[in-house]
Amino acid sequence: MRRLVLSAGSLLLAAGLIAVMPRLVGADWTAIVAGLGALSPGVLALLVVLWLAGLGMYTFVLTGSLPGLRHGQAFQLNAAGSAVSNLLPFGGAAGVAATFAMAGSWGFSAPSVTVSTLVSGVWNVFGRLLLPALGIVALLSIGEVPNRELGAAAASAGVVLAACAVLLAVALRFESAARWVHDRLHSLAARSPHRLATLLRGLGTALLRIRAETIDVLRTGWKTLTFGMTGYLFLQGVLFWACLWAVGSPPRLAETVAAFALNRVLTSVVLTPGGTGVTETGTAAALVHFGLDATPAATAVLLYSFFTYVIEIPLGALAWTHWLWHRHQKP
Repeated sequence: MRRLVLSAGSLLLAAGLIAVMPRLVGADWTAIVAGLGALSPGVLALLVVLWLAGLGMYTFVLTGSLPGLRHGQAFQLNAAGSAVSNLLPFGGAAGVAATFAMAGSWGFSAPSVTVSTLVSGVWNVFGRLLLPALGIVALLSIGEVPNRELGAAAASAGVVLAACAVLLAVALRFESAARWVHDRLHSLAARSPHRLATLLRGLGTALLRIRAETIDVLRTGWKTLTFGMTGYLFLQGVLFWACLWAVGSPPRLAETVAAFALNRVLTSVVLTPGGTGVTETGTAAALVHFGLDATPAATAVLLYSFFTYVIEIPLGALAWTHWLWHRHQKP
């Protein structure tokens, strides 16, 4: 019950932030609705193609992290997990549970899915944290000083990225560290009740196994992972620019890159599902700072949010329904 109340409150907060976003940046809903209604079928079709291409590219991240996974299965995993994450605050845990259920029904072991979740998560974090640095470089290339928000995002992202890289390197490079944790867990298990002892021994053994499987996955799949993540972020950036182009007034390329970088970083805000409301307001404000009129800026950001957030929910529901149907059809 508490989870439902928290989810409902978070969704209401997201809706409230979206409702007041135009006013905060100096636009109004009447002009935004008119702008969205003026989009031609051809433009909408192009945006849909870019959106689907990005989702297709992301399947390489999942197939690279889970050997044997087919691209169609990866598409379903991504769609279902994203839908859950978009509906719940801290929805990543529920998305992981959906991934375990679907992948397990296809014959993948729990340790393999665990490794896939860890590796793909790390690649997502690295990709998202590198974007602010790219945005700052883009602005500096045209002689523009980054604003305070983007500078703070880049600095924070740099610290987190460095910390993640160090922790990952230590965990994978030094087997002695994993062995030390393994031995401590087994030592603790020797002084624990039977059920707890069994759990602790299992965790210690699983730690070594997961470490070994992670090294194997990275050794064979890092190129596929990097290709998929790079292509996915690139196509998301192209979709962001296309949304700005669709409303008629995209800023310079460097400013578009900077605003896109800020947009992706703000999706990590856990106050609302996917940072909804916070992400749109911050991105629209950045575009206005770069000289874009408030109404086109808000319209483009909402259009982009539709493709990266709203439409993923029914798509995920379709993917989940498809999986359930075929699961029940098996003898």
